[in-house]
Order: sequence, then C-alpha cells, then structure tokens
Amino acid sequence: MTHAVKIRNFSIIAHIDHGKSTLADRLMQETRAVDARKQKDQLLDSMELERERGITIKAAAVTVPWVHEDEHYQLNFIDTPGHVDFTYEVSRALTACEGAVLVVDAAQGIQAQTVANAYLAVENDLELIPVINKIDLPAADPDRVAMEIEQVFGLPAEDCILVSAKTGQGIKELLNAICERFPDPPEPKTDKLRALIFDSHYDDYRGVVVSTRIFDGKLELGQKILMMGTGRHWTVTDLGKNTPFPVQVKSLETNEAGWMVASIKTLGDVRVGDTVTVMHDPAPDPLPGYEEPNQMVFCDFYPSSSGDGGKKSDFETLREAIEKLHLNDASFTYEAQHSEALGFGFRCGFLGLLHMDIVQERLEREGNVEIVQTAPTVSYMIDLRDGTSVEIQNPADLPDPSKIEGIREPIVKLEMICPNENIGDLMKLCDGRRGIFKGQQFLSETRQILDFELPLAEIIYDFYDKLKSITRGYGTMDY
Repeated sequence: MTHAVKIRNFSIIAHIDHGKSTLADRLMQETRAVDARKQKDQLLDSMELERERGITIKAAAVTVPWVHEDEHYQLNFIDTPGHVDFTYEVSRALTACEGAVLVVDAAQGIQAQTVANAYLAVENDLELIPVINKIDLPAADPDRVAMEIEQVFGLPAEDCILVSAKTGQGIKELLNAICERFPDPPEPKTDKLRALIFDSHYDDYRGVVVSTRIFDGKLELGQKILMMGTGRHWTVTDLGKNTPFPVQVKSLETNEAGWMVASIKTLGDVRVGDTVTVMHDPAPDPLPGYEEPNQMVFCDFYPSSSGDGGKKSDFETLREAIEKLHLNDASFTYEAQHSEALGFGFRCGFLGLLHMDIVQERLEREGNVEIVQTAPTVSYMIDLRDGTSVEIQNPADLPDPSKIEGIREPIVKLEMICPNENIGDLMKLCDGRRGIFKGQQFLSETRQILDFELPLAEIIYDFYDKLKSITRGYGTMDY
C-alpha cells in the first residue's frame, strides 16, 4: 500500500426500506469487489434474521477500490441499520467515518428516521451527500423530494444525486461524488497506535473478532496490544479487511478499517468504543469514546422448560446464549432474576420494542433455548422522604408507600411525520396517552412534523401500531 492511495471513510444512513443495503450491494458490484456470480441480495446482512425481515440490524464494514480521474481511492464504508431501536449501531458506525451518504426514497420522501439519523451525522461533523433512491419507481417524484431535503436539512436541491440501486443507474456518479465531496481523513495526531473498536463478534474457532478503525500509527501482526479502557493486553494473531469477503493482511495503516483476532477468549474483555494501543509504547490518551446507550424497555426472559432436573441446565444454556449475544450487541443489559412462578431467569433492558423482539429471536435461534417472555415495562425513579432516590424496573420492588415522596417516569420527545388530514386524530391519540403538544412545522404541502412529549410507558405497548393505522401506514415516528 503506497501513500498515493486516497482513503474515504463513510457510512450509508437512511430510514427503513429506503434501500441502503441494496445500494451497498450495487456499490460493491460497480467497484468489482463482488463477482457477479457470488452476488446475492443484501450481501452485508449476514444474520439469517436480517435477510428474513429484510432489515439491517448490525452495522457491517467493507473496503472497496475505485479509480476516479486517474487517482486510486480506497473506500471504506459501513452499511447501517435504519430502525429507531438501532440508532446506537448507527452512532457507533458514524464515529469511524468522515462522511455519510443520506439515502431518501424518491416516492416516500423524508421520514422521521431520516431526520434522526441525519442529525446524528451532523452532530459528528460529517459531510453529507444526499441521494434520492428508487427513481425507477412509477410513483417516484425526485423533484419534490429534493425540495424537501433542501427545506429540512438545508442541503441544496441540485446537490442531490439521483440513483436507482435496483437498475444501477447513477451509481458511478455517486462513487465519483464520494471521492470529490468527502474530506480526506484527518492527519494522525500522534505516531503511536490508536485504533477505535467499533464492533466485535464471536467466532467459535478464533475467539473474539474485533472490527477496528485505525486513527493514528499502524497495527501489525504479532504486536502486543493494550486496550486502554479495560487495561487488558493481548498479542495480535490475525489481521484482515473485508472486501466484502475477509482477506488477511500483514498490517493496517493509519485511517484504514479492518478486523483483528488476538486470541481473546472471554466476551467481557472487549468494549466497543475502547481504544487499542501498543503495550510497551502506549498513546498518551484514548480516542473520545461513545456514550453508553440508554435502555428504554424492560422485560423478563425465563427458560420455558419445567421440572427440577431440566431447570438448572436450561438456565445455564440461556445464560450462555445471553452472554454470547451481549458481546455482539452491547446495547442491551441483563441481570439474573428469580420469580415464584417461573423459577430462575433474566431481567433484560432494551432500546425499544423491535430491539426486544430481535434479541429474543436471536437468543432462541443462536442459543437453542425456548423462552417465556413477560410483558414489557419501563423503569421508574422513586424519590424517598429522606432525600435519596432509587430506580426500579419492577412494580414488586416498590418501597413502603409511607417513605415515598414522589414517583418519576421516563418522558420522551416524540417527533411524528404525518399527512395533514390525519393531524386531528393523532392529536387525539397523544392526548389520550397523557401527551403534551410542543409544536409543529410544515414539511411540504401535504405533510407536517408534530412534536409531543409523552410518558414512555404509553408508547411501548401499541402506540406505533395505532399511529400506523390512523395514518394508513404513511406516518412515521422517532423518539
């Protein structure tokens, strides 16, 4: 690798179903990274569950080559999830990038999640390229969508790139724009190694595989490395990049992204957002990390088998499955729990309802356990008379009523995008759920953004389904 190669690190962000993963497939096909014979849809969605539901859950990182105006570029890109529950995955991906491709559906226009993800990118000081996808659809109206993008994000309408990920139209223009508009990666601040861990997963043969982006210095085979957050040290046994299929390399240079294996056995030793450095010559301070995700929804998981003989072993199986999954998805929490009726199990916290569903399904599939799940609840803060406060997730843990000064519950800021004719009904829905109206703004002639404050407990159960049925599927929300 000579220094003549220019590097671009970027990610693809969008609302659900606006075609990110298909666009990622096209980018890989166009750059010849994937042989047409090996091409299958949603190439980066490696989990069975992702393909089945047609959604992206884990962010996936890939390196592809591209030549623009006789200069060689190496494009490192990350395909991110679009659903509100997986914003944590998106923010993890964005910390490893300098730019973001914002995909908007030419027929549906801007949706709530588009807005949320775009704001995340702006907070991380990323350069945005707006892309209008699915222009081959009969209902596509790219001009209207371009105007919406200009109104909401202030990105000039003429900067939008029109593509169809399905037919491959406009993909070359997009690749060239990525090379022209995204900035060069920052100059290294120190010559000592600093690499950011932005993902990790468990491999049965090699232990923990860590995805990392090198910010300063270089990472080589055989180096003794130190994790600055946990203070553990390891020796690098294997290094590589995904071009989408794993390829081994001798070293990863500054600003490259790739994966490493260091015979790490236990799952708790790797923290996403930690900084990797060289043990005998460490960097003075770590890279700025992530904020920890907030769990919003709680419920209990119990193994479903009965009988005293089976209970212990099933509980152990469930524990192993949860520990293994937790390595891969650091955004849910768990603690052991005992119930009179159901025996031993776990109290788990999730980012949202879809997240809870996905975790349960992944546990049953990947861990081979059948799970009994309790109804979802939220956590409450109890202010006591003596001036202290405690957090509880289960009504059974409520302290003696004579000691309680007050009870606080989580309130969320809700942003809904909906057609004008449904506004009255939505206002009624939010009022019935103890909502407080905060304001509204016009998105286009036919759609508006509504802002409300609501208790989380009112949302987690069936609010989203109600919203969808009132707006006949046209409304979207983000909190």
